[in-house]
Amino acid sequence: MFIRKTSHTDNKTGQSYFTYKLVESIRTERGPRQHTVMNLGTDFTFPQEKWKELADRIETIISGQLCLFPVTKEIEQTAQKYAKRIICRHGQRAPVSDEEQNKPDFQTVDINSLENEQIRSVGGESVVLATIKNLELDKKLESLGFNRPNIEATIGVITARLLAPASEYATHTWLQNDTSLDDLMDTSFEFLSQDRVYSVSDMLLKNKDDIETHLKDRERHLFNLDEKVLLYDLTNTFFEGSGKYNEKAHFGVSKEKRTDCPLITLGLLMDSDGFPKKSEVFEGNISEAGTLEKILAEMSNTDKKPIIVTDAGIGTQKNIKWMNDNGYQYIVVSRKRKPEITGDMEMIKIRENDRRIIHACIKVNSSGETEVYCHSTAKEIKERSIKTRFEKRFEDSLTKVREALHKKYGTKKYEKVLEKIGRLKEKYRRVARRYDISVEKEDGTGNVSDITWRMKQVDDTSGYYVLRSNLADKNEKEVFDIFTMLLDLEDAFRSMKSELGLRPVHHQTEYRCDGHLFITVLAYHVLHSIRLKLKLHGITHSWSTIRSRLSTHYRVTISVKRSDGKMLFIRKTAKPEDCHIEIYDALGLSHRPGKISKTIL
Repeated sequence: MFIRKTSHTDNKTGQSYFTYKLVESIRTERGPRQHTVMNLGTDFTFPQEKWKELADRIETIISGQLCLFPVTKEIEQTAQKYAKRIICRHGQRAPVSDEEQNKPDFQTVDINSLENEQIRSVGGESVVLATIKNLELDKKLESLGFNRPNIEATIGVITARLLAPASEYATHTWLQNDTSLDDLMDTSFEFLSQDRVYSVSDMLLKNKDDIETHLKDRERHLFNLDEKVLLYDLTNTFFEGSGKYNEKAHFGVSKEKRTDCPLITLGLLMDSDGFPKKSEVFEGNISEAGTLEKILAEMSNTDKKPIIVTDAGIGTQKNIKWMNDNGYQYIVVSRKRKPEITGDMEMIKIRENDRRIIHACIKVNSSGETEVYCHSTAKEIKERSIKTRFEKRFEDSLTKVREALHKKYGTKKYEKVLEKIGRLKEKYRRVARRYDISVEKEDGTGNVSDITWRMKQVDDTSGYYVLRSNLADKNEKEVFDIFTMLLDLEDAFRSMKSELGLRPVHHQTEYRCDGHLFITVLAYHVLHSIRLKLKLHGITHSWSTIRSRLSTHYRVTISVKRSDGKMLFIRKTAKPEDCHIEIYDALGLSHRPGKISKTIL
């Protein structure tokens, strides 16, 4: 083999350019001829003095010969790339049909020449790809004007978020080097550019509303969802960088305690079965209460309004009035810091397990609204532990102020001592209000002689919280059971952050950041569809466990030399193990994803 450089002239512009081809000499009935093995294109920039070494190395790879003289890393990597392309091209021309796969194919080969190459994961990819097609996301993208390369790149980006969550740069590397997803889709990610990975994110964001509507309708059809209850909450994630090019990036209260980083907020509306219905990206410091009306705007055209479940941050009086005015039923956590517990309240047990016991009592207030007073033993233990810890810290700090009165350079002046105590009250304001503090002032000197304190007798409401609702036909247990569905939304946020790479955000521009979050939401649609199907067959593992098990199933290219000197390349999926078969059977998928291809060179 050798590389040929050919000069051409553009008929329209008159400009000269060159093309490069990998050529081999073959014997024919009419004598020796030169055959083009591969067109290397016009952007082939490999140094000309190394063309001979490169061509020779490509020939040794596809012919199965040993490399007598070591080559540089640059030549080896380039040769492997072109050899793979030659093998794949011939393999795609002659795929093995399903009928032929089961027929014997006896060959005489040199078993010492057998090699395994291009080992790529296939288990998770086959599951994700089948689910995306089941959701008809590929068809929806086509109807939105996505061409085939963009559809393939979109599927690749979503799959990468599920199986190898990382930055878009790492996603591009994974698609080109670590996965057989392109093999399953009968395409190649070898020529997938980094720019296309970013551009499909922009295209998805542009069509966000249409895609979410499609998924909502498709999931309702597939899983027979009733959508009687909708859960709404917000979470935030932090930026790696300044975020100065993103108007939504602001400092705020970080869920991950990253107060050193700017934040961005994701609002998610989800049904009681765990499927996202609507997502929205907000500023990092936005007030939770101000987002509800916007996120529910698209649900206002439904015939029967669902029950809205939210936490205390969103359950403001203004939002409750808005839901009442717009015909929504709701269950929200009351914003009362201190529930009013009276002696005539008869608490009944509504739930019990190894971790906690829940008691509840239902009341109707003066405005006709239902209030469910709940008490959790686990919550009581937690709150008392926190109170005890902060009470001790507050008392220790007061002790230090009192001891300073008797030290040589300690603070003794009455005004200064009051100032220090005021700062402590501000720091420990949740426990300080339960203390009576006395400061004794000396006559004449203006110094403080002593500081004393005692704890007030207050009603202990540890473990109590109140739910507000306009559901008049539900008892306390029914209201509580609906409210606990909100935990599913918290699990969804946890999965997005820990399993789907929602955090941190490496993008700096607003639209790229929004696209990153939207891809995560799309990945969660696929994830939840998979887990719901598996759950029906008793498989309740987390996504990280499922992903880990499937990651050990591979596709591999087996190369071996035949007795006639030609090389036989077989591309097939390895035999699955029991852990793979269990998941494939639950999802109704083939045990050996992908077709077998044979190439003889």
